[in-house]
Amino acid sequence: MVSYIKKCGYGLPTLFSSLKDGYPMAGVRRDVAAGVTVGIVALPLAMAFAIASGATPQAGLATAIIAGFIISAIGGTRFQIGGPTGAFVVIISGVIARHGYEGLVVATILAGLILVVMGLFGLGRLLQYIPYPVTAGFTTGIGTIIFITQIKDFFGFTFPASPSGVVEIARACFDNVATLHLPTLGIGVLTMGCMLAVRRYSPRIPAPIVGIVLASLACFAFNIDTETIGSRFGGIPSSLPSMTPFWNFDFSLADILPDALTIALLAGIESLLSATVADGMSGDKHNPSTELVAQGVANIGCALFGGLPATGAIARTATNIRSGAYSPVSGIIHALTVLLFILVCTPLASRIPLASLSAVLMIVAWDMSELHKVRRLLRAPKSDSSVMIIAFGLTVFVDITVAVQVGVVLAALLFMKRMSELSDITDIDSGLPEEETHDELSGNEQVVVYEVNGPLFFGFAQRFVDVLNFTRKRPKILVLCMRNVPVMDASGLEALETVIRRARSLGILVMLSGVNDRTRLVMRRMGTEAFVGEDNIFPDFSAAVSKIVADRGITA
Repeated sequence: MVSYIKKCGYGLPTLFSSLKDGYPMAGVRRDVAAGVTVGIVALPLAMAFAIASGATPQAGLATAIIAGFIISAIGGTRFQIGGPTGAFVVIISGVIARHGYEGLVVATILAGLILVVMGLFGLGRLLQYIPYPVTAGFTTGIGTIIFITQIKDFFGFTFPASPSGVVEIARACFDNVATLHLPTLGIGVLTMGCMLAVRRYSPRIPAPIVGIVLASLACFAFNIDTETIGSRFGGIPSSLPSMTPFWNFDFSLADILPDALTIALLAGIESLLSATVADGMSGDKHNPSTELVAQGVANIGCALFGGLPATGAIARTATNIRSGAYSPVSGIIHALTVLLFILVCTPLASRIPLASLSAVLMIVAWDMSELHKVRRLLRAPKSDSSVMIIAFGLTVFVDITVAVQVGVVLAALLFMKRMSELSDITDIDSGLPEEETHDELSGNEQVVVYEVNGPLFFGFAQRFVDVLNFTRKRPKILVLCMRNVPVMDASGLEALETVIRRARSLGILVMLSGVNDRTRLVMRRMGTEAFVGEDNIFPDFSAAVSKIVADRGITA
């Protein structure tokens, strides 16, 4: 088992390999500077994502600490920063609404176990087959939901009841526009304006911190009456939460499993995407199997100690690299920075206006949506643009869990379609003298050769059978040249046997040439080799032709 896991690609955490040759003082300084910078950036985002998810600010901070520490300590990337992200906002709020926080804890633990198994057995490689239009539909849809759900706190609207769906929230905002609170709107606009100015003119400075600090100072200086973290949540405890009891739940695992699969899938996709972005920025190379195991352990740890689902955060990872990080120690320092904030500065955090956090989330939502890429995809082939629109629509108007499930199916169908388009079968010249192989009475050739190009798998199997129907040509010998067939699956083998069975019923001998060793082994295990007959399988086309020449006495 251990050898199989190693074969699947799981290796030692990058922390060990990056420091095996020593840890120079210059590297220490770089990690400290980068870790503190990213920790400051993570503070408002962790609280904002938690509040938007229907949880407490403390849950977001706990996630940043626990996940940030574990992912950097045992992960497979050098610069990955883990924590709560916008991708989980919709999922978390839905799970809490259906099953309560205890249900979220169980779902996150299950998701963590799934991620660990995926990492240990090398299944992370399957996530690369999720096409970009599917992930673009998800992220744009999630960004849209986050933006709409923050309108209430940004404008200071007052609702008589709490709507649940995106459409209902938008309608409630329109119906209650008269409750607009101008001071709250001013705080939100001030935060957003400061963030945009900092991003434009001083991009190295953490824009969310500048916006929130200035807005909080304005509230204090002018005694602005607006809702804050303290007024809604009663402040933030200056300690980490104790272990969450999850064993006394009153719902079945079957009810929670779809949510767990959704969390695991999105966590895996986003973490590996973030790692890939980090590789492109740094020139490093991540280990996907080790990274998924770390993500799984981090999610289990977060669930046990009052946190939320976590994954690799692309924006924070990019900030870590731009800040000059040297090793995964910077991610650990980022987690310790957030912990120090909880222990020392939580009374100040209670004064943060919710409109400021809404402004931060609106900008995050805009960044997530990447509308310029969406416009580009709308000009892509119809299959791609249709998949993106379906994924977006299901995410926004139905449910993210349904969107993920349908998205995976769409990804598989799109992959099958593209792969089947790479496969074809063509009639080629046998190279034998026509006068020796042409039946003048029937008008048919005695030897017909078809060349199969591309994988013979279930996406191409039926077309393979349909092409070889022998309605126009009914030869004595059919040669299938398979030198350009890299792989065959069970459906492809079944299709091949169907063709041979039909040919034999018509008195046609089928010969195979150019079957590679890997396919030959599968044919032997499945019994197809015995069905075809070893004497009818040849290493190359010339060997098959030589056999025909010898058997029929043809002068080549």
